[in-house]
Amino acid sequence: MSVLAVALFAWFLRHADFPDVWLQLRRARGDLLLAGLGAVILTYVIRAWRWQYLLGPIGPTRFRTAFRTTVIGFAALGVLPARAGDVLRPYLLARQEGLSAPATMATIVMERVLDLIAVLALLAVYVWGTSDVAALPPALLRPIEISSALAGLMAVVLMVLMWILATHPERIGRLVLLSSHVLPHAVADRLSGLARTFSSGFAVAREPRAFAAALVWSFPLWLAIAAEAWLVTVAFGITMPFTGTFLLQALLVIGVAVPTPGAVGSYHEAYRIGVTTFFGAADDTAVAAAIVTHAISYFPVILTGLFFMVQDGLSVGQLTSLTGAKEMPNTDEMSVLRPSGR
Repeated sequence: MSVLAVALFAWFLRHADFPDVWLQLRRARGDLLLAGLGAVILTYVIRAWRWQYLLGPIGPTRFRTAFRTTVIGFAALGVLPARAGDVLRPYLLARQEGLSAPATMATIVMERVLDLIAVLALLAVYVWGTSDVAALPPALLRPIEISSALAGLMAVVLMVLMWILATHPERIGRLVLLSSHVLPHAVADRLSGLARTFSSGFAVAREPRAFAAALVWSFPLWLAIAAEAWLVTVAFGITMPFTGTFLLQALLVIGVAVPTPGAVGSYHEAYRIGVTTFFGAADDTAVAAAIVTHAISYFPVILTGLFFMVQDGLSVGQLTSLTGAKEMPNTDEMSVLRPSGR
């Protein structure tokens, strides 16, 4: 665990009364926690379905491969630094399905943009479309409205950029080739080729039906993520409307963005701030609920991902070596990641 993760987790626990936190953990409703686990499982099924739509223009993929590599990738996010899982997941799928690795990586970028759109749309529903927002302190509501509007504008800009990359891959390649004025021509030519291939990964933006399907699936995905947070929160007796999770998960997205393995510390503190500031939760109850919400979100996928890795003949050392490489592995280097017996 990184020093930053330890520091953030210590900050998260700074005012906690540990006997009371333990008491809150014992009092939590087990049926709601189990339902929260079910919601987590559903999110990975939906992620795999949505990814198949994004991958469609690049080449055919099997649901089994998309699901397993998704789980392995998110498991790597929980145990490796620097968001290594976002690199491993497309590499593993590209290798198993015979697709272009750079193009497959581009679909991960598209996923993040779709996630941002869904999170912001749900936040807008909470802020401007429900009466629940009336319970928020007026001093906090205005900053939320402004920040969500700015983030929405950023999402639009990213959508336009993806469309440009999808529709003009050759032009992007030529622009990158101009770097030959400052770089060796062979290096510039390689970068230009990579840029063209990477841009081709946004091809789904040229296919309205497939792109619309991927966008539509983003909403059930984030509703399932919201359901897990809401079920665990209610299990600890914290009063929060379901739509309140649309605000909470916007904070959790910020927490997850902090580069610590498994978002340790940052996720916990984002949750604690959210439920204490906006929903009046007691600090010790918030600490207990944050620990369990994070555990249900991360530990099952980490354990399942490690199980899939063992089945496929992979090791954490191999994955760490790949993510630590300074440049993209070639075909021979990628052969060590080929699942055994498949």
